[in-house]
Amino acid sequence: MRALLKKLRDALRPIYGNGETEAIIRIIFHYLKGWNTVDLLVHEQDPASGFLQEEVNKILGRLLKHEPIQYITGEARFHGLQLKVTPDVLIPRPETAELVDIIVDNADNKEDLQVLDVCTGSGCIAVALARSLKFPSITAVDISSAALEVARENSTALKAKVKYVEADIFKWTPANTFDMIVSNPPYIDESEKNGMDDNVLKYEPAQALFVPDSNPLIFYKRIASIAKDALNPGGKLYFEINPRHADSLSSYLSGMDFSDVEIIKDSFDKERFITASKKSDSKWH
Repeated sequence: MRALLKKLRDALRPIYGNGETEAIIRIIFHYLKGWNTVDLLVHEQDPASGFLQEEVNKILGRLLKHEPIQYITGEARFHGLQLKVTPDVLIPRPETAELVDIIVDNADNKEDLQVLDVCTGSGCIAVALARSLKFPSITAVDISSAALEVARENSTALKAKVKYVEADIFKWTPANTFDMIVSNPPYIDESEKNGMDDNVLKYEPAQALFVPDSNPLIFYKRIASIAKDALNPGGKLYFEINPRHADSLSSYLSGMDFSDVEIIKDSFDKERFITASKKSDSKWH
């Protein structure tokens, strides 16, 4: 086992660095053996079976081609939950879990909130909110039937009640109204591809990542338009955003007569979220 771990570290560190290599190793052995960090230390002197060595080598080969470990194992951790992921959905990011925390904190234990999650992907936000808010009614929309299949599996596995809708949001209008609308839509400019890692560019779905440089706010503008009619008075809009467009999106929302428009930084000190409210005398409808 010690030799096998050394082999992994020597191969992965030049690509992934020390911290991420250790995280990947923990994921590999949790996936193959159900071990945690302590188990790894306890079993370091054990012989590694031929089967285990073969499985580790297969995974290593895929990692050396920059394939994300989450797609190799089919699992990703998000907001304390174990989610299924496939190459049809983005791998949930820690920053997106921060957005869930912001929403839950702002909800302030209110019950029966009507929630819309636009561009749901794996369902990570919808499922986390279903488990974190008090008796919410959650609708989640995506254009990809393959992504929605993954999202439904996550809802079923985690006993999260979410209504899923397959729709093109540029042609879709919700039939009912909501207390909050949340979205982590495609927001990376096409011109940013040059600085991105192969594990994202080669493996994650481009449809869920990129927007044209000529219209980087295309999704936000459409969702804001939906929100003008579909948000209840005092309802809240929550976006995960590209920091390079924080100011222009903030100005756009203010210009559409949303109130309390606020840019919020993530734990990496990036301007990563925007919240806004539909004007009303009371905070919630």
